[in-house]
Amino acid sequence: MKEKKNEIILFENQGVKLEVNMQDETVWLMQQQMAELFGRDVKTISKHIINVFKEELNEKSNSQKMRIANSDKPVSIYNLVTIISVGYRVKSKNGIYLENGRIRKRCDYRFSNELLNND
Repeated sequence: MKEKKNEIILFENQGVKLEVNMQDETVWLMQQQMAELFGRDVKTISKHIINVFKEELNEKSNSQKMRIANSDKPVSIYNLVTIISVGYRVKSKNGIYLENGRIRKRCDYRFSNELLNND
């Protein structure tokens, strides 16, 4: 059985600094992190995520629940395909580019495959 690899990578672009969760060669962010990345409030991000899953992507294959310290319940996290879809909807340069070289290099192949294989 293949071991799942989890990493935390620092994303920096246009004054935004985020600790980004990399799992199985893709990026995962919480709604709060997307709000910081895109310069929008969490309610706006939440609305766009709901619409992305209604109109474009399969929620089950593009999100998962994660337990975090000091939280009573699991938190939803969203993969790179979802992050970029939301980024386009909110017209964010950070969402469109996700320019950190390490993330970009490691996710380009995965991102294109997820788009091709998404139902």
